[in-house]
Amino acid sequence: MAEVYINAKYVGTVDDPRSFVSDIKDLRRKGTLPDDINIFHNKEVDEIYVMSDEGRARRPLIIVREGKTLLTEKHLEQLKDGELTWVDLVRQGVIEYLDAGEEENALVAYRPEDLTESHTHMEITPGSISGVATALVPFGNYNQSSRLIIGSKNQKQSLGFYAANFHLRMDMDANILHYPQFPIVKTRIHDVTDYEEHPSGQNMVVAVMCYDGYNMEDGVILNKGSIQRGLARSTYFTPVKAEELRYSGGLIDEVAVPDKEVKGYRSERDYRHLEADGIVSPEAFVEEGNVVIGRTSPPRFLSGMDEYNLSGSIRRESSVALKHGEQGIADFVVLTENEEGNKLVQVRLREERVPEIGDKFTSRHGQKGVTGILVPQADAPFSTSGIVPDLIFTPHGISSRMTISHLVELLGGKVGALGGRYVDGTLFESEKAEDLRKELLTLGFREDGTEIFFDGRTGKQMLAKIYVGNMYYLRLRHMVANKMQSRARGPIQLLTRQPTEGKAKEGGLRLGEMEKDTFIAHGASLLLKERFDSDRVTVPVCEKSGLVGYYDARTNKLMSPVYGEDSDISYVEMSYAFKLLLNELISLGIHPKIELEDKY
Repeated sequence: MAEVYINAKYVGTVDDPRSFVSDIKDLRRKGTLPDDINIFHNKEVDEIYVMSDEGRARRPLIIVREGKTLLTEKHLEQLKDGELTWVDLVRQGVIEYLDAGEEENALVAYRPEDLTESHTHMEITPGSISGVATALVPFGNYNQSSRLIIGSKNQKQSLGFYAANFHLRMDMDANILHYPQFPIVKTRIHDVTDYEEHPSGQNMVVAVMCYDGYNMEDGVILNKGSIQRGLARSTYFTPVKAEELRYSGGLIDEVAVPDKEVKGYRSERDYRHLEADGIVSPEAFVEEGNVVIGRTSPPRFLSGMDEYNLSGSIRRESSVALKHGEQGIADFVVLTENEEGNKLVQVRLREERVPEIGDKFTSRHGQKGVTGILVPQADAPFSTSGIVPDLIFTPHGISSRMTISHLVELLGGKVGALGGRYVDGTLFESEKAEDLRKELLTLGFREDGTEIFFDGRTGKQMLAKIYVGNMYYLRLRHMVANKMQSRARGPIQLLTRQPTEGKAKEGGLRLGEMEKDTFIAHGASLLLKERFDSDRVTVPVCEKSGLVGYYDARTNKLMSPVYGEDSDISYVEMSYAFKLLLNELISLGIHPKIELEDKY
């Protein structure tokens, strides 16, 4: 006897659980029951779970009976001729969808040759165990599983051709790669997903070697000549917008070049890029502090009728200017209305991004790294046939990560480039590495992918042979230009009087005790003064009560909060954050007494 649960709710018991489960499955395959029902028999505790709720991940499998699949050659021919569709196969009970529960009761074969009497299902294709992004990694079965996952995640961060109408869109943080390419080493999924319509990488010549240690710790070395010819170059787009808000009393914002009488007028230099309508002129180069959209607003507080009458003249400045560290060329201007019917002005800025030191690159195998140096073409190593690598990859990245697919793709890319064809690297169904090596041999190269290299600086032949080939490399959206920040002096927080946090607010980096010690060792005393002395304050302290006193402007005297002016008060230097702590303790009803001693 087994208990039955429908969507985790107990409904009763059955005497013969095995026949009950098989009956439900048969009814589902015949179409009597909906095909989104799944059933799972937990034999250890003798419980049956019938699931039909939303949010379950389900995947299709071919049904197997008595060691043979229900999908026949006739079915395949009918699919090719267009007589049958996928939905027909599901309706006929040839293919069914299983969820995680029912999969526990299934024995799934990878290929037809693996089938036995005990198998219940077979994979449609062996590669269907992975998702779409993971299936784009070539030779994925030569890879360690965690690197395969990282490889799929990295592809989502790559720069490419994300939308054909990018020039009409106002997307935040958009990047366009200038010369995207289709990979030489592809998988079947590249064809299925129309990858050539939106590629996101470039085929580079990659050498696996060290070069003065500039590619240590996953760093990559780029050929400066390749970059000057346009390798991995991209454009970064970011929008700036302003709207004319409506206020009570019929007042409204106005997009225009502000007059000099306006409260908070900046300087003529800040408004120099604006045209007569108050919007930046297209193709103007703007940088931080420059106004992109000029705007004035009515005064914030209208106290009396006199001020209300004057409100026409005393407007305040509310222009949109570029924040700290931002710059770009005004690329595209849109004048429109939002849902409320207010005028909306949008300006898109563009900035050309040429790869530089610190920009992130990756292959499709989770081998990510940042640029360590740009080597001039004349100093770069070259092969006997005159090939100079675009990118030099460190050999130390392979041993611990075991991404053999990275090396196989180098070999496959070389064969594809020399043979003028695409190489298939589909998961579990790829071309064999042995066959690629034989083909490379027939193309006139060493079958192990290595070549004799010369040092570009000395012209001497290198002792070791260098593994070199073509590889699809991706430029990722993590660029130094977006992350670089510095601070010498800058704004402070209102409450604590300490430096602000974050790149956008001109903030500094947080320094702890350990960081302080390293700066002392370097003798960087001015930096420590800026970081640790930024909220220094001198406060009067009552020597009797030990509380912070105050200055009374009426009597022109220092006062104690307890004893008034009949007390000795001394000035004490402290951190403003400590003074804030004393105030907070007093607000809790705790008396923090400061005991003073003379300085000797």
